[in-house]
Amino acid sequence: MNNGAAIRGYNDISINAGVTGASAHGLIQMLFDGLLERIAQAKGGIQQKNIELKGQKINQAISIVLGLKSNLDLDNGGELAERLNHLYDYIQQTLWSAHKNNDVVLLDECVELITSISSAWRDIEKQIP
Repeated sequence: MNNGAAIRGYNDISINAGVTGASAHGLIQMLFDGLLERIAQAKGGIQQKNIELKGQKINQAISIVLGLKSNLDLDNGGELAERLNHLYDYIQQTLWSAHKNNDVVLLDECVELITSISSAWRDIEKQIP
């Protein structure tokens, strides 16, 4: 087994263990963390002119945004769920524009938005008994 395969195997086990033991709140936080990681990797792809990496990571980021969006309870979540729905749409479109235009500034904008949401989500968890 080469080092790359060993690291990927360890990461898979680590992720699976984290998911298995996580609460629903924790799973959403993991999605935020994964989204920020994918955007950072896409930014690195743009800066290194690695088109394949950029495309792969932005596609993964968009998939995570779609996952977050699909978990919104629009029927019972009220105005907050509706606003998050629109914000996720905006982030998805901005990620696509960043991909199309190789624009790291747009990726930075997405990071700022997601970091704000993620921070608020962490604050909520602190208030749960």
